[in-house]
Amino acid sequence: MVSINVHSSHLAAFRRAIIELYGEAGSIWLAQLPSLLEILAESWSLTILPPFPNLTYHYVAPAIRDHDEPVILKVGVPNPELTAEIEVLRWYDGRGCARLIATDEARGALLIERLLPGTPLRDLEPDDSTILIAAEIMRHIWRPAPAEHPFPTTTAWGKGFVRMRRAFDGGSGPFPSALTDAAERLYAELDASSASSVVLHGDLHQENVLTAQRAPWLAIDPKGVVGEPAYEVGALLRNPPSWRTPAELERLMARRIDLLAETLGFERERIAGWGLAQAVLSAWWSYEDHGHGWDEAIACAEALYRWSLL
Repeated sequence: MVSINVHSSHLAAFRRAIIELYGEAGSIWLAQLPSLLEILAESWSLTILPPFPNLTYHYVAPAIRDHDEPVILKVGVPNPELTAEIEVLRWYDGRGCARLIATDEARGALLIERLLPGTPLRDLEPDDSTILIAAEIMRHIWRPAPAEHPFPTTTAWGKGFVRMRRAFDGGSGPFPSALTDAAERLYAELDASSASSVVLHGDLHQENVLTAQRAPWLAIDPKGVVGEPAYEVGALLRNPPSWRTPAELERLMARRIDLLAETLGFERERIAGWGLAQAVLSAWWSYEDHGHGWDEAIACAEALYRWSLL
């Protein structure tokens, strides 16, 4: 028997995020979630445990399959992004990433290998070590994209700038104008000059890399997007640990750029450019989905902009 109260206080932020993103369809999905979990538990022989804290766009809970196998159940409103995640997990097939065990695409459900002990990379110190470990995972998971593939492209993701300009009548809304102009220009230039295309994780940062047993570290929650390898560094750059001042953040960005350039062989300017462009795009996505939550992404973009002026 699966017991879940979607109206409980500890799921308030999750409910709010789903409704902000999906509106009435999200409300309907939330109402159906308890019965959906019952169906999945029976179909996949699961004992579903309480969900993880800090849920965002998906209901994610540890579970036990067939009485002894630890797994992760991830359920979301069926949508193209969830389909892309399923496809990229199939593509990786456990290479550098948690394995996909089963799916029910019509119900927006994934059953995924549980990584244990599951300590996130963000808990590791010093910061240099987190960057080097993430870079090693990047090298492990990248493979050339086939001519025909089911994934979105970085070009398609860049259309977010078009939606942003349309929403703000050609302006930049709450985002700094010069910074937004630079981000939009850099994104277009870097995307047009991309030399190769691989299947990227798309959101490889310190909270999406966990300790595991079959490998020291493995990635989780891939988005699945096709683009040049240097694109991958953007999410890693804009997810810093705690920082107190803009100067401290700028030093952190500079150090990360140096490490990524030395480890992955990318030009520093290209790393910083992708980082800046994606940080502003990420800020827009937060605005587009929720109307808030973009401050840290813009702070990172500003630090990278100052780096580019040195």
